[in-house]
Amino acid sequence: MYEPPAPTVPPASAVLVTGGSRGLGLAVVRELLQNGVRVATFARTMSEELQQLQQEFGEWLFAACVDANHMHAVNRFMLDASERLGSLDGLICNAAVGQDSLLCHTSTETIAALIGSNLTHPLCLIRSFARKLLHARRPGRIVTITSIAARRTYPGLAVYAATKAGMEAATLVLAHEARGRILVNCVAPGFFESDMSAPLGSAQRASIARRTVTGRLMKPQHVVPVIRMLMLDAIDMNGQVIVVDGGARA
Repeated sequence: MYEPPAPTVPPASAVLVTGGSRGLGLAVVRELLQNGVRVATFARTMSEELQQLQQEFGEWLFAACVDANHMHAVNRFMLDASERLGSLDGLICNAAVGQDSLLCHTSTETIAALIGSNLTHPLCLIRSFARKLLHARRPGRIVTITSIAARRTYPGLAVYAATKAGMEAATLVLAHEARGRILVNCVAPGFFESDMSAPLGSAQRASIARRTVTGRLMKPQHVVPVIRMLMLDAIDMNGQVIVVDGGARA
């Protein structure tokens, strides 16, 4: 009987998901828990749905209120999570902040804040996570969540698109730097009906839906299986950007 070769990097067993209180992050947390993975997640606020998961899965889920822009608090959370769940070997960078303002109308402070939330602080988190793995000579997996805004133009999203394009580029570079000891990939979803897309307004969301082959915005369940594969399946996929947009670029 044929036996597939063992993966070069084993499936993740303890995963940190940023922004896991709602939307795609919450759906990923639930999926990983249901697949027997220990999960740590933080967000600015704890949603009722996340609290319900905490009650359902008990010690398998470690969740707390942490602002992703405060790296000291994030690093403290990672230490606490490792003590509760064991060494983390998976990271999903999902948390981000949306935008809906033409660049000419966007203040310098807003530009800096968006770059900080969507690029600088996630990169610092990835650096901390990768350092721990490499120092301990342990394999691991990283998935960054970007957006089709990085490769398709939408008015009002100049800064947001720039941060997502930057994260995609950093993901590919990190895959090279990790030299196969960490699988580093990126998932670029289409637009969701979510808190992040809410600033776009109903007219622009309807326009995006019309430009999509499926005629609708994405839902988390369309993207979760891809993220699960990158974290848990016996794959040797590395340094890839997987677009899941319902045909928005077709």
